[in-house]
Amino acid sequence: MAQFDVHVNPSDTAAQGIPFVVVVQTDLLDALATRMSIPLASIEFSEKSPDKLCPMVMINGLARRALAHYAAPLPTRSLRQRVGHLAPQAGLLIAAMDVVVSGL
Repeated sequence: MAQFDVHVNPSDTAAQGIPFVVVVQTDLLDALATRMSIPLASIEFSEKSPDKLCPMVMINGLARRALAHYAAPLPTRSLRQRVGHLAPQAGLLIAAMDVVVSGL
């Protein structure tokens, strides 16, 4: 599993509004049993989210909001179904994490 891979949300209870997660953890930490991930919410679920904190990303033609303020480690074994890759949009995700960490 690589940084910026998109996976189906392993949480059955949250998957309706947040169908995907994107791994933002560097590949240098592959030995860890978890991956820091950002939830990718459906637009209807996240309409009023601030753009810099919650950028819009495209996954296989579908617009989703990256909810950086809800980033959390997920067990690697729970991230089974890969559905895309967001490396071309990495700048947006990194900038969103910068907002969470530094407020910039």
